[in-house]
Amino acid sequence: MKKILLTLAVAIGVYSIAQAKMKREGEQRMETSKTLVAYFSATGTTAKAARIIAEVTGGKLYAITPQEAYTSDDLNWNDKQSRSSVEMGDPKARPALKETISDIARYDVVFIGYPIWWDQAPRVINTFIESHDLKGKTLIPFATSGGSGIDNSVKTLRKSYPTLNWGKGKLLNRMGKSDIQKWINGLR
Repeated sequence: MKKILLTLAVAIGVYSIAQAKMKREGEQRMETSKTLVAYFSATGTTAKAARIIAEVTGGKLYAITPQEAYTSDDLNWNDKQSRSSVEMGDPKARPALKETISDIARYDVVFIGYPIWWDQAPRVINTFIESHDLKGKTLIPFATSGGSGIDNSVKTLRKSYPTLNWGKGKLLNRMGKSDIQKWINGLR
């Protein structure tokens, strides 16, 4: 009986030490994080995923905001004349940004999030990439979608910006914090 109690006490002690160490490491990570979570979200879905990534990584959250906000009419993919349809039909379209990040140099890892539009990243993502010096940084795309995967959008981004260091992208539809944590842990 004494051996069982001693074994149990040792196990609890080891567990407590491990938990305290993980907490300290997490706090240190948050203090020294060089991670940026940049995202564009037209309806709020991608923003939710971005907030979880920022929480898990301790990274700074940054909304990629177009100079002119998208209205519901702009997002009507059934209307070939809607703003999003016109932009996605023109590979050279670059919607203006409301602002850029002045201290981009301080980040080593940049998560770039977006909704999937026409199996691609919205053109405002291209504007973001082209408006910042991202050389030497690890870029990790993430997306949300009503029915498309992320693979084609990532393939297109890699082809458009071959000199940048792209990590593996992930579609984060309806993923909770624990699933996102597992994905991020797998990136390291």
